Amino acid sequence: MGLFNFMTEDIAIDLGTANTLIIHNDKVVVDAPSIVAIDRNTNKVIAVGKEARSMHGKTHENIKTIRPLKDGVIADFNASEYMIREMIKSIPTLKNKLFAPSLRMVICIPSGITEVEKRAVKDSAQHAGAKEVKMILEPMAAAIGIGIDVQEPKGNMIIDIGGGTTEIAVIALGGIVADKSIKVAGDVFTNDISYYMRTQHNLYIGERTAERIKIVVGAATDELENPPDDFAVQGRDLLTGKPKQIVVTYKEIAKALDKSILRIEDAIMEALSMTPPELAADIYNTGIYMAGGGSMLRGLDKRISQKTELPVYIAEDPLRAVVRGTGIALKNMDKFNFLL
Repeated sequence: MGLFNFMTEDIAIDLGTANTLIIHNDKVVVDAPSIVAIDRNTNKVIAVGKEARSMHGKTHENIKTIRPLKDGVIADFNASEYMIREMIKSIPTLKNKLFAPSLRMVICIPSGITEVEKRAVKDSAQHAGAKEVKMILEPMAAAIGIGIDVQEPKGNMIIDIGGGTTEIAVIALGGIVADKSIKVAGDVFTNDISYYMRTQHNLYIGERTAERIKIVVGAATDELENPPDDFAVQGRDLLTGKPKQIVVTYKEIAKALDKSILRIEDAIMEALSMTPPELAADIYNTGIYMAGGGSMLRGLDKRISQKTELPVYIAEDPLRAVVRGTGIALKNMDKFNFLL
């Protein structure tokens, strides 16, 4: 193997429902939406990532846009394989190589994933050119990315709110002691906003607009210390069929998201109730750590803190905590081999 070591490239992938991130040589080299545009006539992929996202919701009948991952797992095998391959091809340092290097990959997966779904991730990666594929559980990767020493005999609670799933895990001694994975996360929040606009304002909006509302005025509670400005939303009036614009406040969005956030709170309480007493004592002292894009929802940390009566900390750069942890595990494979 020694002779060919220089031809092997290591990459860490966070294959997310909403975004896919790739780390190579300790740098995030790809950060793109997990979306693929396909020509219906030829079944050929015409765009991947940002370019495909700009088409999402605006296509004619010959083009369809697909999100290959649903609820954190692969829903469309061919599209996901193509997406992984194209994203790897776009890594600047691998573009200029004379020979295609053999790839060693570490991919993170949700903790509630089945054997069949694991197999699909592995097959996709192998078809996309990986010689060796290792997997790491998302909460574990998030914990490493946040900077927690996962091997010490101390309990830490991680909540990773992604696009498709919310992963809640209590970690100690390099293993997951109690975990809960629910399919309520960023995508469900987006759907809640669309539904609220339809039912309360008779305004039909697309997924991208709902996503934009979530980012600009999304909130988990209607009592924010520094609230965002009101946001003008354009869509189609369901009664007249004409385009129209309305203005929404963060309080309305907090109301729209309330039910889904309650489900996340319940899952957190359930995970806490499954935690052994010694670890519960540790969590009381250390608090709860949050990562993933969903944790950036305004006021969510405060709301969870009130519910659990524990301090809640959001990771710095929560969107990249998981891929950072995956990259660290890849770099120190000998140390973290037991996790992979």
